[in-house]
Amino acid sequence: MEVRERGRNQMNRGRGIGAGWWLLIGVLSVACSGLPSFDQQKRLVQAGDFRIHQLTPRAFVETWGQPTYTHQQFTHFFGMQDGRLIPQARMALGESPQGWETGLAAGDALFLAYADRGQYLVFVDDALVYHEAMTAEKVHAVGKTWKYESQFKTRLESSPALK
Repeated sequence: MEVRERGRNQMNRGRGIGAGWWLLIGVLSVACSGLPSFDQQKRLVQAGDFRIHQLTPRAFVETWGQPTYTHQQFTHFFGMQDGRLIPQARMALGESPQGWETGLAAGDALFLAYADRGQYLVFVDDALVYHEAMTAEKVHAVGKTWKYESQFKTRLESSPALK
């Protein structure tokens, strides 16, 4: 009887330790997976530390003001090993980014372009997935392209109710 009781105690202790490890892993994964606080995001933007999947469009707008150009569209991306998603439109037709192997993604993207800061930013699901420094002239060229393309959108594509 005593051997059985000791075996049960050891088994219960093992279960408790196992459950404790899973709880610790769960707490750590939740703590590490979230975005930084909004104030921290704004500090990162001010410092020019554009962390992929860590910054929201709001952090840029509240830190830098309204962008020179905004654009929204369904976009195809090259998925890179470091987590960046490079918009297909940033590559020449038929080209792929250096270091790209097989990752592809697609989704509704928000583009913000700041001519005064020379920054082109892309967000998917409210998180920064791509940024590129470019001259003010290049930002304006991109903005003109977006304006031109918007002339050909149907009312259905432009409807805010569908976005």
